[in-house]
Amino acid sequence: MAALSAGIAAGVAGCSGDGGDGSSGDGSSGDGSSGDGESTSGDGSSGSQWSNTLEVLHGWSGGDGEAAITALIETFNEEYPDMDTDFQAVGASANVNLNATILRRMVNGNPMSSFANWPGNNLERYRGNLKDLEADVWDAEGYKDIMQSRAVELCTFNDQMPAVPLGSHRMNNLFYNISAFEEAGVDPESLDGMDALIDALDTIDQETDITPMGQAMVAPWTVLQLWVQVLQSQAGVDAYMDFIEGNGDRQALIDSLELVKEIQQNYITNDASTSSFTDMGGKMISGEVACMHQGNWLAGQFRTDDSFNFGEHWDWIAFPGTEGTYTYHIDAIVAPASNPSEEETIAWQKFVGTKKAQIAFNNLKGSVPLRTDIDPNELGDFIGLTYEDLTSSESYPPTLAHGLAVTPEQMGNCKTAMSEHMMGPYDVEAAADGLLNAVSE
Repeated sequence: MAALSAGIAAGVAGCSGDGGDGSSGDGSSGDGSSGDGESTSGDGSSGSQWSNTLEVLHGWSGGDGEAAITALIETFNEEYPDMDTDFQAVGASANVNLNATILRRMVNGNPMSSFANWPGNNLERYRGNLKDLEADVWDAEGYKDIMQSRAVELCTFNDQMPAVPLGSHRMNNLFYNISAFEEAGVDPESLDGMDALIDALDTIDQETDITPMGQAMVAPWTVLQLWVQVLQSQAGVDAYMDFIEGNGDRQALIDSLELVKEIQQNYITNDASTSSFTDMGGKMISGEVACMHQGNWLAGQFRTDDSFNFGEHWDWIAFPGTEGTYTYHIDAIVAPASNPSEEETIAWQKFVGTKKAQIAFNNLKGSVPLRTDIDPNELGDFIGLTYEDLTSSESYPPTLAHGLAVTPEQMGNCKTAMSEHMMGPYDVEAAADGLLNAVSE
């Protein structure tokens, strides 16, 4: 309980400037609910083999995330029509509200059946309070042999396997509006590094009335996320891995932060400080911005607009200078210990890893299944391409802004460094020192 209380404190302290964008941190817009709001229930029936209600908390309370979780719930209820279910959306603030609700309920001895979360180091906040699903789910279903090996590793925590992976987001993307690039005469295939990207942004600025890049700055995680891609582009994946391991090169950090500063001071919209990434996605759909960096959940947002189609209106390249890299992010479903619905939870966790579940969720979320036996033809065009990259890239650095690379406290301190020094006024040396201190603690 002391560890959980510390987790709550770290989570609150680490969300500096992170509220207000309505994002669950991976592509869905949230409504800021408390976790006791609307739920979706299964039919249930007398005489059912299920004796308890399955209660699942998640952060997908709007947009593409809501569509994806709704499809997942509907598919589950079709498979288990006699089970009572209670799926609750706890949206807003990059999973801060969701994590706080989960921790508070654990501290109060009132755990839910399971919850959506990021695996890896992010699970540190729940240490000692998670259910081991290795025998009942992973071994029973053969998921260790079916899931991508990195997902197996990330869902292993504290010598247990408390999580089942649901889908993966690729982080190192640059999405672009095809007509905007054509109007400016920019060839996306020529963008092979940061110099080429800056030149392209400048060309768009000079040759069109379109804002070169959409960058949301209402919360620091988007700035942190952009910086990671710039660092990987400018200094390489090894430099990024050295950083998250506490051995970062200060000058490499400064150089990459200078480029982030240049982009944000010269090539983004004037309302960036009050805009979420979904706002910026809308501006790209309307042709107001030419390109933007985000995780591939942005494709989920684009997919909800029938007038903005992949290959016709928008397209994608790896963030310039990161070709061959898949910056790795995972959504997973996690089960707490002292579980209130043992049999129902095991059935649900098994379902999460099935082909049917992973296709239903990821096709709408903009993410890709973690199973290695999915036929790409069962996925949307963009998702199918990303699925192939998931299995064939040269390197897979874990995401920093979404909890895989560092502990929750370290991630929070990285966000603080960005909010204090990289969102205006700018102090790149102080930001570099703050980032280095964050991962060394």
